Amino acid sequence: MQNQTNLDKLNDKVSQILQNYNTLKEENKNFRIEVVTLKAENEVKDIEIEKLREENIMKDIEIEEIVEKIESILG
Repeated sequence: MQNQTNLDKLNDKVSQILQNYNTLKEENKNFRIEVVTLKAENEVKDIEIEKLREENIMKDIEIEEIVEKIESILG
């Protein structure tokens, strides 16, 4: 009888371990999906940042040209 009780305890522990494993496996899957999503969002933001930097450079060039025109007019 004691042997059966130990076997039941062992079975319960193994079941708990399997349940924990499956829970962690599902969490891991969700985290992997989240990482992929965040990487994609990050890439979109990086592209937007680069676009804004280029626009900023163009605006700086425009400002320089305006200043040069004003200076040439003023002599």
